[in-house]
Amino acid sequence: MIVLVVVAISFGGLVEIVPQFFLPETTKPIPGLKPMGAVELEGRDIYIREGCHVCHTQMVRPLQAEVERYGHYSVAGESVYEHPFLWGSKRTGPDLARVGKRYSDSWHKTHLHNPRSVVPESNMPSFPWLFENILDGKKTGRKMAALRVVGVPYTDADIASASELVKGVSEGDALIAYLQQLGTLLTYKR
Repeated sequence: MIVLVVVAISFGGLVEIVPQFFLPETTKPIPGLKPMGAVELEGRDIYIREGCHVCHTQMVRPLQAEVERYGHYSVAGESVYEHPFLWGSKRTGPDLARVGKRYSDSWHKTHLHNPRSVVPESNMPSFPWLFENILDGKKTGRKMAALRVVGVPYTDADIASASELVKGVSEGDALIAYLQQLGTLLTYKR
């Protein structure tokens, strides 16, 4: 009986999951979507390294309250160049899917230095070292080349110039560049 239950659940899972790999709305980028630049890509890696994705989701669910608070609900076409995608499921902090261009760079910098100075009720830790650590860009081109293998359309010129674009940028500025591009292509119309 256990074997039959496992087979039935496995078959049901395959029937639900496999078609998603072939639907255009899950495999094609939304209009205007471009791969992240070298600085944004480094910022994304810092976002992952510092554990930001543990407390912040990047997925606005298609519920009226969420759409009104955060903006247009998330669609798969926004994340086709994300490897791994960072939608998440737990929100200790606010969803960041639509945070791009919502606040200025100086607001983000202040927030990363001391979150409670701009959001008094915040329980986010401070990240002041991000502005002391400077990127050298030695691995950025290799990261882009690896992402190209899995379908991100980086050009040879993108890969060749990546190191120079990143060199000398602080980790904090790279993280802010990543945040500033999140969710800027879709807008919610009331």
